[in-house]
Amino acid sequence: MNEMNPKVDFFFDEAQKWREEFKHLRNIVLACGLTEELKWGKPCYSFKNSNIVIIQGFKEYCALLFFKGALLHDHNGILIQQTENVQSGRQIRFTSVQEIDEMEPVLKTYIQEAIEVEKAGLKVILKETSDYPVPKEFQNKLLSNPELKAAFESLTPGRQRAYLFFFSQPKQSKTRESRVEKCMPRILEGKGLND
Repeated sequence: MNEMNPKVDFFFDEAQKWREEFKHLRNIVLACGLTEELKWGKPCYSFKNSNIVIIQGFKEYCALLFFKGALLHDHNGILIQQTENVQSGRQIRFTSVQEIDEMEPVLKTYIQEAIEVEKAGLKVILKETSDYPVPKEFQNKLLSNPELKAAFESLTPGRQRAYLFFFSQPKQSKTRESRVEKCMPRILEGKGLND
């Protein structure tokens, strides 16, 4: 079993919800030989500096998120894709210590497979920005405003995807148009949706 990282202890000690579940997950993951670190304010476990799993807590459940879960063979049908837009990560969700204890052998198998995926250097093939549809309301603005088009094209691919996804979500054209209008100044400043 790998050592617990004292820098991560506070997460487990101060957890208001899922405290015992988190501690059980921590022990299981560390027994698989991963290194414990604190990333994004959460216990994250890596193999040779590559992220393998992270412990997460939500209102209705706690979870182990596998960073390259899309590459795992989900023999038990327990991996969950959080939303249709999540390309790589997959969660296993829990609501009790008993559930975690019962699944311990399966969890260790999934963690070992995730380590093997990393050792093999496998990568999730992510969608390119060009694979995302450009809503007509935004396309019209890009065609009529060369400065906006240049600013959008100079954004990082991740920022471009975030905007395209945000603009595409509403069902009504009026709402899509409003979102585009509100975001145009940010795009012109070279800022992402969440910068």
